[in-house]
Amino acid sequence: MPTFPARIDSRLPQVGTTIFTVMSRLAQECGAINLSQGFPDFNADDVLFERVAHWMRAGFNQYAPLAGVAPLREAIAHKVAALYGTAYDAETEITVTAGATQALFTAVAALVHPGDEVIVFEPVYDSYAPAIELQGGRVVRLQLAAPDYRPDWDAVAAAITPRTRMIMINSPHNPTATVWSADDLAHLAALTRGTGIVIVSDEVYEHIVFDGTRHESCARDAELAARSVIVSSFGKTYHITGWKVGYVVAPRELMAEFRKVHQFNVFTVNTPVQLALADYMADASRHEGLAAFYQAKRDFFRTALGGSRFELLPSAGTYFQLARYRAICDEPDTAFVERLTRDSGVAAIPVSAFFADGRDERVIRFCFAKNEATLAAACERLCRV
Repeated sequence: MPTFPARIDSRLPQVGTTIFTVMSRLAQECGAINLSQGFPDFNADDVLFERVAHWMRAGFNQYAPLAGVAPLREAIAHKVAALYGTAYDAETEITVTAGATQALFTAVAALVHPGDEVIVFEPVYDSYAPAIELQGGRVVRLQLAAPDYRPDWDAVAAAITPRTRMIMINSPHNPTATVWSADDLAHLAALTRGTGIVIVSDEVYEHIVFDGTRHESCARDAELAARSVIVSSFGKTYHITGWKVGYVVAPRELMAEFRKVHQFNVFTVNTPVQLALADYMADASRHEGLAAFYQAKRDFFRTALGGSRFELLPSAGTYFQLARYRAICDEPDTAFVERLTRDSGVAAIPVSAFFADGRDERVIRFCFAKNEATLAAACERLCRV
């Protein structure tokens, strides 16, 4: 293998392979049950597959428009208006993306300039900070503290400076499974009022909220909607994470900037899949049972771990469950999940991976988006730890 003949100045010198890839690979090597990476082990509705095949056979296999096919953008506009009461123009304020991660990266690339400050909340999903740093922005990290992981709005107010360009939020929150309240959004609106701060709101788990709680989208608040780029994911909603299709809604001024970058880092997204999703969304009830579906899995998982030595933290949304393991040992969380994978045959994610400084609170994350047989087998092993 030849060697590159010059020194490479890495744009991301501190970044290695993501913890999700590392743990999924280890799970595969060990034959472990993979409760680490966030994906279901069950299929989507056959109707969705049939619609994809229909559009493929019908010859819709070439480039879609930059912003996405019109029927899907119109279906998204209808859904958002019905759920949150805000009307977005399908032509100028909605863009279909190659998954939520691309949407988040594109929003940052379009709107953050060198020297701008961007506030994020740790533990934070691992794609946020690299996107900011690649644009020359400065990441300002605020802490969500265990066990409730609520934002400290006094700390947010203190962190805002004249250089604050963006605040990135995520609710329902990965990895903590917390859900922001209407009061949280009211605080956010008050703190950004009269500023040029843009909100990037990662709402990919918008339909997975438990115990009768309502998802508080930034689209629900007119003041926040006017300054927010809101990201969602068909992968999370319809159990098709590998299809990598999401979307963004934003005011036309922000969307115009978003599309300037989108056209050069992706340009467009899989055409037959977009048309199939538009057909599928014609039935507005498709996502209505999702919260109950995943709440049942959460409850099954928590009950099955009732006899274990894990301390389960609250799970108010997403398909994740955090657990403390101090009653088992005091190993660092990364060492513990590696040993758990090798010795007990269950893979999880160390929450320290979501902190820039590797802060270790001896908490790990399980994904319960699995068939009950998978969960039962995993919990049987975990109860023996």
